[in-house]
Amino acid sequence: MSSFSDKGLLGELEQLVLLSLPALNGDAYAVSIRDHIEARTGISLGRSSVDVTLDRLERKGYVRSALGEPTPERGGKAKRCFEITAAGTAALKEAERALARMRTAAPAKDSRR
Repeated sequence: MSSFSDKGLLGELEQLVLLSLPALNGDAYAVSIRDHIEARTGISLGRSSVDVTLDRLERKGYVRSALGEPTPERGGKAKRCFEITAAGTAALKEAERALARMRTAAPAKDSRR
């Protein structure tokens, strides 16, 4: 696999969302993911941006979702819980490798000389 998969290199928000899923240990839904990202990075996101990202990641096959049980504190509404897939884990690792290669790359020669 190249540094760009056939579905494209992961964006920053996609990476943050994917990194949150295992840490939330089965309780990964839009609000908990948003809260986890904010707690770990200080970045405040709107819930809709997390929802859109989760939908995009699911279309790419990087996450899968299932509806949880309805809970009283949510007025009986079930949470849509997410987990990372093997393809999502692979895409995340490849994005991390691509960034590492860029950090360690030799400086470009100045062609003006």
